Amino acid sequence: MKLLKVYSLKEIAALINAEYVGDENFPVHGFNEIHMVEEGDIVFVDHPKYYDKALNSNATIILINKKVDCPKGKALLISEDPFTDFNKLTRHFKPFQKATSSISESAKINPSTIVQPNCFIGNHVEIGENCVIHSNVSIYDGCKIGNNVIIHAGAVLGGDAFYYKRRTEYHDKFLCSGSVVIEDDVEIGSLTSIDKGVSGNTTIGKGTKIDSKVHIGHDTQIGKMCIIASQTGVAGCVIVKDRVTMWGQVGVTSGITIGEGAVIQAQSGVSKSLEGGKTYFGTPAIEARKKMKELATIRLLTSEKEKSS
Repeated sequence: MKLLKVYSLKEIAALINAEYVGDENFPVHGFNEIHMVEEGDIVFVDHPKYYDKALNSNATIILINKKVDCPKGKALLISEDPFTDFNKLTRHFKPFQKATSSISESAKINPSTIVQPNCFIGNHVEIGENCVIHSNVSIYDGCKIGNNVIIHAGAVLGGDAFYYKRRTEYHDKFLCSGSVVIEDDVEIGSLTSIDKGVSGNTTIGKGTKIDSKVHIGHDTQIGKMCIIASQTGVAGCVIVKDRVTMWGQVGVTSGITIGEGAVIQAQSGVSKSLEGGKTYFGTPAIEARKKMKELATIRLLTSEKEKSS
């Protein structure tokens, strides 16, 4: 998330009551998760396993729960609980804004777009030309929708990320300051849900078609001209390149990349990154030809065992 103005390190430290290491006037431009950070951003880290990754990331301010050597050109915010303090920043800079009508007065909807009855369109939503938003669609605050987009009944855009920190007696919710961006010529099926980014955007690329009852997790980037069939679930922080096809009931784990032009056959489970231009099947998904040979071999061995028994 980029801030509306540049803040100083001292100002941010005061907001979360944290000690800081570095020039008090060190500029802070925003805050983001590790996979989204840019120069001027704050990133948080609260586990030794990820200290080096955070300290060596593009972030120039590291919110951390241990005093460590500060890398050259960067600054530190020392916190007992970086997760909670990151949430404090979200509450301060992107507080929840209550809706006062089913279609917010601050929403910008092109006059050529059709919005069917019983839709909810939140604050500061932008919808382009020649779109059709069918009944009972919910579009949360800040979502941006391009031109010639069709969203079918019951779809939800911009729900919170499924992101929690396990505490001893409860699950601590990670607050979201991101949104959803739908590019031109996208179609979204009924009862599909697309979660907002935690601190950036979840994006659906131009010309992509998404079937009914699909779930797209937070911060995932779906490329152009993709096809995603019904009951597919894509976890958070996934990168799906252009012209990927996922058939029904595909499951994709978080944080991986699916290469351009890949085809994933129905009921496959994707547990690691896949190269583009190939067809995959199975759980875990591997190249379809190899998987079919494996299955044929198993059938043959089973048949021979039955004959000999």
